[in-house]
Amino acid sequence: MSATVSWGFISTANINDKLLAGAAESDRVDVIAVASRDAARAEAYARERGIERAYRSYEELLDDPDVEAVYISLPNSMHVEWSIRALEAGKHVLCEKPLSRRAEDVGRAFDVAEQSDRLLMEAFMYRHNPQTAKLVELVGAGAIGRLRLVRASFSFPLADASNVRLNPSLDGGGLMDVGCYCVSGLRLLGGEPEQVYGQQVLSESGVDELFTGTMRFPGNVLAQFDSGLVLPERDELEAIGEEGSLFLDDPWHCKRPVIELRTAGGVEEIAVEQADSYHLQLENMSDAIRGEAEPVLGRQDAVGQARAIEALYRSAAEARPVSM
Repeated sequence: MSATVSWGFISTANINDKLLAGAAESDRVDVIAVASRDAARAEAYARERGIERAYRSYEELLDDPDVEAVYISLPNSMHVEWSIRALEAGKHVLCEKPLSRRAEDVGRAFDVAEQSDRLLMEAFMYRHNPQTAKLVELVGAGAIGRLRLVRASFSFPLADASNVRLNPSLDGGGLMDVGCYCVSGLRLLGGEPEQVYGQQVLSESGVDELFTGTMRFPGNVLAQFDSGLVLPERDELEAIGEEGSLFLDDPWHCKRPVIELRTAGGVEEIAVEQADSYHLQLENMSDAIRGEAEPVLGRQDAVGQARAIEALYRSAAEARPVSM
């Protein structure tokens, strides 16, 4: 069996281009097919990007025996359905984040993955980056003393009222689009939350355009985040301990990887190897399919992520803290 894994992309979303660029730099990833519900769009997309096969439906791509793994970049509300359909068709699945806002649905998808003996991974690309690994290493090594607080932010201004992120029927909203990164980062450092409290401001369409949350983790670690579709471009993560803090100015895209260690003695910049997170994500998944690596993300993380998001939305709707 070839070390190279053959991939198909379900949908022609803009995010695909970032993964295609990452795939182009790997000898272990080969994107051979793309599917759209519009045949002309699929054909044009494949032609422009040098993809061998174009399919006019997602089902046709799943019927292709040469496609071993699929990347799903459909709207949020379609993630679980098509992940399950792909798994049942014998494909490994990398599904764009967030897999779902409902933990039960995420568990159901992983049940199918296990029954089908296939891999399912939620596509939080930043988790594959050396900057993220270095942050975890520094916190674990006690670089800032005992961890007490984590804070995060991710926002951008969304001007297009027709954007799918503003569609409640597609599970849009700021928390689902960008706030989920904050939740993931806080969980990465704090573990699984014991209690959450969320507040939201709704857009005219009914999705959250602004969402803030606080979370309590084991060991009396507290965390806070904000996310939104009506704020300037912002993305930060800071782990604060009793002896200092670790600050990341670009924690999610990791385009400018550097970690600032801030202590009473001053600020030290810790350089980190620059790497394409999408490239690393695809290679990790492909290597795991071949049995040559452990997947960075799996069931436990994905279910924990959905459980936290679900609790935050419940807290915001009921205007009270929610225990996990």
